[in-house]
Amino acid sequence: MGRGVPELVLELNGRTWTLDPSRSYTLGRDPQGDLTIDEARVSWRHATISWDGRSWSIEDHGSTNGTYAQGSRIQRLEIGPGSVVHLGNATDGPRLSLTAAAGAGVYSGQGAGAQQAPAPQPQQGWPGRQDPAPQQPQQGWQQQAPQGPPQQQPVQPQVPQQQGMARTPGAGGPGGAAGAPPVHGDRSPTTFHQLALGRVMRIGRALENELVVSDLQVSRHHAEFHATPDGRFEIRDLGSHNGTYVNGQPLAKSGSALIGPNDIVGVGHSTFRLVGDRLEEFVDTGEVSFSARHLTVTVDGGKQILKDVSFGVPEKSLVAVIGPSGSGKSTLLKALTGYRPANQGDVLYDNRNLYKQFAELRQRIGLVPQDDILHKELTVTKALKYAAKLRFPADTTEAERQARILEVLAELKLDIHKDKKVTSLSGGQRKRVSVALELLTKPSLIFLDEPTSGLDPGMDRDVMQLLRGLADDGRTVLVVTHSVAELAICDKLLVMAPGGSVAYFGPPEEALNFFGYTTWADVFSAFENYRDYDWAGRWRGSQHYQMYAADIDAVAAQSVHMPPPQQMRPPKPQSWSAQLWTLMRRYVSVIASDKGFMGLMVILPAVLGIVSVVIPAKFGLAPPDPPSRFNSAAGTIMLILAVGMCFSGAANSVRELIKERVIYERERATGLSRSAYLMSKVIVLGVITAIQGVIICGIGFATRELPAEGLIMPPAVEICLTIIALGFTSMMFGLVISSLVKTAEKTMPLLVMFAIVQVVFTGILFQVFGSPGLEQFAWLMPSRWAIAGAGTTLDLSHLMAPWDPKNPTDLDPLWEHSAGQWGINISVLLLLGIVCGVVVSRLLRRHEPEVMRK
Repeated sequence: MGRGVPELVLELNGRTWTLDPSRSYTLGRDPQGDLTIDEARVSWRHATISWDGRSWSIEDHGSTNGTYAQGSRIQRLEIGPGSVVHLGNATDGPRLSLTAAAGAGVYSGQGAGAQQAPAPQPQQGWPGRQDPAPQQPQQGWQQQAPQGPPQQQPVQPQVPQQQGMARTPGAGGPGGAAGAPPVHGDRSPTTFHQLALGRVMRIGRALENELVVSDLQVSRHHAEFHATPDGRFEIRDLGSHNGTYVNGQPLAKSGSALIGPNDIVGVGHSTFRLVGDRLEEFVDTGEVSFSARHLTVTVDGGKQILKDVSFGVPEKSLVAVIGPSGSGKSTLLKALTGYRPANQGDVLYDNRNLYKQFAELRQRIGLVPQDDILHKELTVTKALKYAAKLRFPADTTEAERQARILEVLAELKLDIHKDKKVTSLSGGQRKRVSVALELLTKPSLIFLDEPTSGLDPGMDRDVMQLLRGLADDGRTVLVVTHSVAELAICDKLLVMAPGGSVAYFGPPEEALNFFGYTTWADVFSAFENYRDYDWAGRWRGSQHYQMYAADIDAVAAQSVHMPPPQQMRPPKPQSWSAQLWTLMRRYVSVIASDKGFMGLMVILPAVLGIVSVVIPAKFGLAPPDPPSRFNSAAGTIMLILAVGMCFSGAANSVRELIKERVIYERERATGLSRSAYLMSKVIVLGVITAIQGVIICGIGFATRELPAEGLIMPPAVEICLTIIALGFTSMMFGLVISSLVKTAEKTMPLLVMFAIVQVVFTGILFQVFGSPGLEQFAWLMPSRWAIAGAGTTLDLSHLMAPWDPKNPTDLDPLWEHSAGQWGINISVLLLLGIVCGVVVSRLLRRHEPEVMRK
């Protein structure tokens, strides 16, 4: 080397290179590069090291995961002996160490340790104000309203006890494998297990397993590790209920996969990493960091309702999110929980990408929506019992579930209310029960949407103190709220500005001072009065941003292979039949506990049947004494019975999906089968509707003289089956209405409209057949086919007067008095119900996390 040029030696993975100042060195995965680094987090051409005539420097080439020195991401940095640089991850990415060659002189250039921090950006002024003259600096804040928000001089934020995140996500645990992906921040493994060749290590909840995991999310015999003949190791699922995951992706039930040192195996709340022949176990006890990076949500038309939202949440912390209407709080919550992933950006759960690993991580996230996620008709214990049966593996015993329920009730001080109906509790107590439901599975991260909405100030404080306690007990809690009375007990505060951008993130006690007002009412008024102001730009130009959010991109997320969508479907905790049985039992319990609804279901068909008896007529031919031989009242009687059954069937179901929509959304995210849920409604409501059909027909036919013989079976049975089939199909139409509307209030007008339309197209009031267009439209009406089914049994074509007296042979083809036509009418009627079931299933997809849709 030339004189004055420091002789620099680079060390990477135990290999060394003496750098020549006459050339540059390319680093990356490219095999044709100078230093090839076979690591997924390193870009193809990641960076270059070169001598610029004055000093050595490293320059990043826009790599995906970045280049880091002293934990900070750099673009270009002067380096020298003693410098340490990481590629792809600030803590455990490939490490470049630089030392002086033997006999080299002292290097006086600027090293990595001498890197100067960037000068803080000037604070942006407020709209409508002029910056003060430099020779007359403004002290503190001034408040001035009409022209615009007040002018601020930079205020030095208080130094928090924990800057940024409490622990840098992504740091490998001590003793972990070099270059292995991060598992739980910088925490050490909970336990070590030795894997021997030829030995099988089985994992499960049962004590006879070699590796016992005390977690109700884990099956009794869940999975097993074993060595392959070529010396590699394999993880094999043993038909577990909640699934075995490799890098966040579920294995097929009873499937297997080879694993290496860069793979993470998830079983319940435990994750495992292979280090040589040793297995490191990390137990997720709640000490997790959580961050959002550059979240942007765009809706149809290109409008952004969430704009570049970034913040990091420390472990064991309580974070409140506030903001005016239209600031994107609900959208942000859906993006953070994976319900509606952002179009751009990432959500990191302890450095793991939530969107890519949702199948596994969903089990560690609890969500309490604004509306209660419980059936209010049930007691607290019974509501939690059914929730536990749906969320825990099918091999969990009743005693295990009951013990967990009692544990959660005691923790939330609900044990004295356990035998009360949910509807009898106060608003704050009901919110506690919703939180208890989420705590059953021991989530590490809990989101709450407006938990204090509608509560008085005392209950508001109680709920917020409850959340404070949850955070202190080792969970990370994020709450979206409109209430600002109890913000002081939170660790961090996120303020959203109109348009969906961040206006502030940091300690709540510094927020009002940051905005320059004394009350939150003034802050929200400023948001309203200056909606076009660049609140996000002002935040990014502040010292608070440098203190609390500037290093959000310092650590790269763990990189995993993204499988096809069909392989990402999370497994279900129980089999389809087990879920169906649990859902049916719960639904029956809900109905049985509502005495008013049960009484109405019996009274309604009874009244409709009695109304039909008022008409004095029989179904047979009229006696020969009157001038007409036709019995026109027979059609009227069937019209009343059919329309009554239409109304009863649809009324049974028209509210059932809309009133449980929030419950379904949450349970679907935890593994509920959509088809099992829908089928439970169909079976229970179908049985109720069949009983109502028997009541209507029993009363309506009790005093009637029916034909002596039917087509296939006794005429009363044939007509009753037709009425029951009509009730079933009408019930399915009611489910369609219930899945379409957004509020329960909209169901009644649609129910009335449905019943009236059925009256018109029965074919009793006027001639429907033979009218092009009208006849085909009538085929979509259940009442048309039900009246046709009854008409074939009663031979209404000849019992009623013809529509055209000049052509008495022109008869309704659907009323043909034959067994074949009766079978066709009933089949089409049931087919309409099945089609409605498919439509309901498709409509239910709109209320599911996007990753759950299939």
